[in-house]
Amino acid sequence: MGKTTTTVNLGSCFAELGLRTLIVDLDPQANASTGLGINPRSIESSMYDVLLHDTPLEDCVEATSVKNLFCAPASLDLAGAEIELVPAFNRERRLKAAIESVADDYDYVLIDCPPSLGLLTVNGLTAATEVLVPIQCEYYALEGLGQLLRNVDLVKKNLNPDLDLSTIVLVMFDARTKLASQVAKEVRDHFGPVVCRQVIPRSVRLSEAPSFGQPINIFDPTSRGSIAYRDLAREVSGLQG
Repeated sequence: MGKTTTTVNLGSCFAELGLRTLIVDLDPQANASTGLGINPRSIESSMYDVLLHDTPLEDCVEATSVKNLFCAPASLDLAGAEIELVPAFNRERRLKAAIESVADDYDYVLIDCPPSLGLLTVNGLTAATEVLVPIQCEYYALEGLGQLLRNVDLVKKNLNPDLDLSTIVLVMFDARTKLASQVAKEVRDHFGPVVCRQVIPRSVRLSEAPSFGQPINIFDPTSRGSIAYRDLAREVSGLQG
């Protein structure tokens, strides 16, 4: 839990603030799509078609049950896209071109990337202007962060000079454990102002919501997780509401 949970719930809370938000699901597991109630097996076109068959992105966008929130879903076919993209022309910039065609329609476009640095993630980082990193407040989280930062630097140097690590969110925070507080302090000491004030608590309701195909602010609007993501959306967007 972390990456997709934050993409879906932050996107939904942006939408609740009146911001038109598109979630682009680049992960073959399609967890962001199913977490928004979209069945990858029943859609006509997906991000696979956008990246490999030049389908316009607007033709693949699906409305969700949340007003102002839209999703460009993944499909299982994306698992093969890593290999199929290798010989493709301009392979690292295909997503960037697709998003530029719809960018004026949305206030925010959130890209949920796979966890590994393959061509799908490189496409995501090349299309983005900012990187938001959810860090789990657990022992191994900081080790993975170092590798991620090296990957962001590689893409910044070679493909996308506009890319910046703008936001770090502490997630799965358990105030009862000393370790969570230690990890949070270490991250804040090291990264300073890019770390959001708002932390996301460890919460059973947050982990239950995806199985109902709903973001937390719809599934359980009064839960701690919902309140935390609403506050995070306000902090990141700079909007009150």
